[in-house]
Amino acid sequence: MRIKHIISTRQFLDRRLVNDIFKIADGFEQAERKGKTPKLLRNKILACVFYEPSTRTRFSFESAMLKLGGGVIATENAAHFSSAIKGETLEDSIRIIAGYSDIIVLRHKEAGAAARAAAVSPVPVINAGDGAGEHPTQALLDLYTIRKEIGRTDNFTIAMTGDLRYGRTIHSLIYLLSLSKNVKVFLASPKELRLPAHYKIFLKEHDISFFETDRLENTMPYIDVLYMTRIQKERLSSPRLYKKVKDAFVLDVPLLDRVPKHAVIMHPLPRVNEITSAVDIDPRAAYFRQAKNGLYIRMAMLEMLLP
Repeated sequence: MRIKHIISTRQFLDRRLVNDIFKIADGFEQAERKGKTPKLLRNKILACVFYEPSTRTRFSFESAMLKLGGGVIATENAAHFSSAIKGETLEDSIRIIAGYSDIIVLRHKEAGAAARAAAVSPVPVINAGDGAGEHPTQALLDLYTIRKEIGRTDNFTIAMTGDLRYGRTIHSLIYLLSLSKNVKVFLASPKELRLPAHYKIFLKEHDISFFETDRLENTMPYIDVLYMTRIQKERLSSPRLYKKVKDAFVLDVPLLDRVPKHAVIMHPLPRVNEITSAVDIDPRAAYFRQAKNGLYIRMAMLEMLLP
């Protein structure tokens, strides 16, 4: 399947395509361990255009491009350190940047921004997060991590916790779960931050069982994957609401004792206080391994878009 831009996880609702991406990522990981990463993208240039802050996504894409032999140009705060501050539209910025690069990775505060960019760009655009919309490459690395950690992408129960209303990583992963067989989902969040209705409609349409709760401990005995997310202060309009919900779900050592021994704990990061540092030493804590997996998935994405 030929894909020009990566805008939504819905582009990957083909199990064979996802399995192929995972195989390519596996190959890059093995090659890196041997010190033999192929320089497939020599003379190609990646433009990282970030209107919102990023650590993992930006650095993993840049590292992926460099490891594959390409070059990188970047702005880490495009809202202030580009012509956007002069009033230039996103569309005009993309038209210009496309003239200097072979592929663009875009993060923007507005949902739908990546689709707008792709509509005018002559080079591939990858959505690195568009507001409360989606984050498709994160979803791919999340499912890849599940496969590596529990050994399968079918027959598992996942608890998604925290900010489900604005959490774009959750939104993208929900679409990808439709590829898996016999998946059950717990949606644990404060009532004010419940999953938007259209994602629940998607789950129903794909016969994925889901249960909503506002108590994290209610999900513990049944899960194979615990997917934690932070409460996103920057997306909430009311400081009072943030103060009310920010400590709604905190995974500490006493609560960790209720997580099944075979389960895996994931988080797209950054975390604030929703996972205490004492949890980090537990072998079930996979979030740093998860972040590293992003390198190999994004290497696969770049290779797929720049043959």
